[in-house]
Amino acid sequence: MDRFDNIPETALNWHQSGVGAVLATVVETWGSAPRRVGAQLAISGQGQIEGSVSGGCVEGAVIVEAIEALEDGSQRLLEFGVSDDDAFAVGLACGGTIRVLVEPVGAVMPEDILVELVAARASRTPLAYEVNLELGVRRLLHHEYADRMRMDRSGFEADGETFVAVHNPPLRLIVVGAVHIAQALVPMARIAGYDPVLIDPRDAFGSAERFPGETIVQDWPDEAVAALGLDTRTALVLLTHDPKLDDPALMAGLNGDVFYIGALGSKRTHAKRVERLEQAGFTAEQIGRVHGPIGLDIGAAGPSEIAVAVLAQMTAVLRGRAT
Repeated sequence: MDRFDNIPETALNWHQSGVGAVLATVVETWGSAPRRVGAQLAISGQGQIEGSVSGGCVEGAVIVEAIEALEDGSQRLLEFGVSDDDAFAVGLACGGTIRVLVEPVGAVMPEDILVELVAARASRTPLAYEVNLELGVRRLLHHEYADRMRMDRSGFEADGETFVAVHNPPLRLIVVGAVHIAQALVPMARIAGYDPVLIDPRDAFGSAERFPGETIVQDWPDEAVAALGLDTRTALVLLTHDPKLDDPALMAGLNGDVFYIGALGSKRTHAKRVERLEQAGFTAEQIGRVHGPIGLDIGAAGPSEIAVAVLAQMTAVLRGRAT
């Protein structure tokens, strides 16, 4: 799925309001297709739309097919070739081919599945929507496609009949310590698709002047982390270099299910951190989740380069390329 959208929510609202709804999903692409596999377009029975499956190249044809599918209550698997001219119009150098699955809500996609999907998205619960195109069997799964969820990659299984759409919550970055490194890391992370949150109880650090437009929580880190919640799509980065601030959030992260934990400090500082965690009762396996010193070893010097190293390490862990 895209970083975040409200397409399933919109479709459910249209369906439950009685106007009818159809979900169109990109299930396969070849060449330089305008949208990635998993991209969606919701179409109402009145022709309203939300989202996109091609950046505008074939939406008109998909809408026509969707309205017809809603009327006859059947799914459709459409294939479109996107010309070079159309592709260039939406920002690509060359065209490609896309296949789009069209599913009327209620008649094909069960309402209860869409309700459960919307609820999972609201609670930041990752799951996968599986549909067997030959048998018409549809279900939601939470753990069976862990590799696809980690890679955030929708697509067909090897049988060529089972399509899996991954619905992950938006990536989130919680940064404890509104320091110079955070000033570089936060905008970088936002570009990479993260929704960043800064935690720092110190007014001089966590100010809107230093971080314009960003979400800043000026509570103590343990209280702030507890309020925000931690999940498998969250990275926790500790930058204060002060155990009074870092350690409570660190312990919350070790008790949570975040995909990444990194803590600023030298090898000596990290060794002392490990001692404190051991005294607090954490196991070697739990402590081993902490990346400290933080970031990939690229010889980074200065806040911006350290931020690059941190974001690179977060990406490597997220994509299963590092431990």
